Amino acid sequence: MHVPLVLTEFLDRAVELYGGKTAVIDDHHTLTYRELNDRVNQLSRGLESLGVKKGDKVAYLAPNTTEMLEGFYGVFQIGAVMTPLNTRLKPSDYHFILEHSESKVLFVDYTLYPQVEDIVRDVPSLDHIIVHGDPSEGGYEAWLNNFSSLPFERSKVEETDIASLLYTSGTTGDPKGVLLSHRSNYLHALSSMHHLKVSDQDTLLHVLPMFHVNGWGSPFYYTANGATQVMLRETDPDLILDKVQKHKVSVLHMAPTVLNMVIEAFEVNAPVIGHDVRVVIAGSAPPPAFVRKVEEVLKWKFVQVYGMTEISPLITTSELRSMDIDRPAEERYRLKAKAGYSMIGSRVKVIDEFGDPVPYDGASIGEIVTRSNNVMEGYYKNEKATSEAVRDGWLYTGDMAVVDEEGNIEIVDRKKDVIISGGENISSIEVEGTLYEHPSILEAAVVAVPHEKWGEVPHAVVVPRDGETLSAEEVILFCREKLAHFKAPKSVSFMKELPKTASGKIQKVLIRKEFWKNHSRMIN
Repeated sequence: MHVPLVLTEFLDRAVELYGGKTAVIDDHHTLTYRELNDRVNQLSRGLESLGVKKGDKVAYLAPNTTEMLEGFYGVFQIGAVMTPLNTRLKPSDYHFILEHSESKVLFVDYTLYPQVEDIVRDVPSLDHIIVHGDPSEGGYEAWLNNFSSLPFERSKVEETDIASLLYTSGTTGDPKGVLLSHRSNYLHALSSMHHLKVSDQDTLLHVLPMFHVNGWGSPFYYTANGATQVMLRETDPDLILDKVQKHKVSVLHMAPTVLNMVIEAFEVNAPVIGHDVRVVIAGSAPPPAFVRKVEEVLKWKFVQVYGMTEISPLITTSELRSMDIDRPAEERYRLKAKAGYSMIGSRVKVIDEFGDPVPYDGASIGEIVTRSNNVMEGYYKNEKATSEAVRDGWLYTGDMAVVDEEGNIEIVDRKKDVIISGGENISSIEVEGTLYEHPSILEAAVVAVPHEKWGEVPHAVVVPRDGETLSAEEVILFCREKLAHFKAPKSVSFMKELPKTASGKIQKVLIRKEFWKNHSRMIN
């Protein structure tokens, strides 16, 4: 008998095997998996009372909270589509997404309601707005308690039905809505929980926002394994370390920029964390020096993964294989900084402009393409973008990479971010890795800027550590000592903080705009 792969099974398993175990630790309450499931049943009935039916879109605008987590399963029981919203968009972006998605209900955290208050009335499909999370108000909780917590009679959901609609950042135009099925999320969860070694002994701190590809699927595979999930409303490094220490957190997912802030806070405060912690990193490729700091200063295990919204999202991991464990430390750090090798269930290739796999020489650059059950169903209402991204069953990621002799993939840049200077390809990631080796540099990003002679050249944007002073000349000369001169930045500017998305990715499009406002001193 065929049993559909639907995501509600994950919470069912947790309730059956771990019903009395702590499921959620939030600022104002702690819930067992049985109590969480009761709230999910109440929510599903509440949605039903609002007229939500199978296939309807239910939007959530919230930080990492209990309400956000229970939203996934409450929506899934109806057969509706979970549509999480980025917490750092502009009102006009929210208007576009809510209208484009035809969302019927919007759940919004009280701290974020002012961002949408003036635009929601102009969204024709939006019938209901429910504000939650305010500890001084009884609104959402009182509404929820109107409904029974008895098992909910679920809609019939097929594994090919859409589970979530996730909007990409849209840095070059309107956001695109990525359609992910129950099947793609389910199979991705099975693969990821294996590679990330998720177990019922884990305590996860939700650092990466759950709207970001469902926080890399964490509401699914940590729930399925009965792990305890600690909520985090704001990405504050001191708060992260406090919760890791207080709740004996064993695993965190975050972007490199956030981890960098955590390292900085750790070096200042030196908290005593006497248990094993592993940190799962994706976003931009980290330099080996960064991996070394995590494992030698924090003494946390570093795991680099790679993926994107359109593939549910993870397809590779840098977890060391058996033949790599006994390598010298620097070689291990180098391997861990790479995107790594394919996860189970994903076929991953790096191809040249003719569609042929690049040689495994660590030098030939090509584009990462992938084919798996994790690939999206398409972009919502955007057939043109779908056909451009998915060709002959392969998703073209737009990420450029090389492959070493043992099949490890190393990302060198986004296709649009490769710097072509005098006919030479320069990886901004390689230059950034060198900048991070400077002891006075906290954050760094490298972008291409125009140059009369070379066409374009690298420009570095640097955030110095507190109390440190740097000059453009010092930064450039430091890079020239470690890189071929044509790869070294030709100019440098300084910022107090790099612009980032809510998930912690550096926004290079904003850095390029800033360059034109504030030219820095040039060294030829």
